[in-house]
Amino acid sequence: MTSTITATATTTAVRRTAHVALTAATALLLGAAAPATAGSLTGGDHLYLMVTTGDGRSSDTRGTLLLCDPPQGHSRAAEACAQLDSVGGDIDALPTADVYCPMLYAPVTVQAGGQWNGRPVEYRQTFSNGCVMGARTGAVFALDG
Repeated sequence: MTSTITATATTTAVRRTAHVALTAATALLLGAAAPATAGSLTGGDHLYLMVTTGDGRSSDTRGTLLLCDPPQGHSRAAEACAQLDSVGGDIDALPTADVYCPMLYAPVTVQAGGQWNGRPVEYRQTFSNGCVMGARTGAVFALDG
């Protein structure tokens, strides 16, 4: 029983530490990007995107800042910006691609925060696998190219 409590406490502490580190990294990234792209961040469309693969016990998190004037941030930035522009920055409104995805559970959690057309954007969703994520979000979270 003590082992279970210790493991749970350790897992919780690791998650909190990871969250604090990720938040700090996000702040540093945005702070570092601000001087070079001040016009883009103050008036342009931008989203900080994060993709976490795996469950809470083992996961891999990647992130990038997507800027859309001009499109930059990942290899499909132009396509992602065009898709977001077509739905006014509403990620939930992106059309679902007509693809067949395997019934495999390999969770992928995505997050986006920023602004589009002067409005704040906050999005978080967990998908059963990368195929489902890609079908629902198009190029927006395609950070691997």
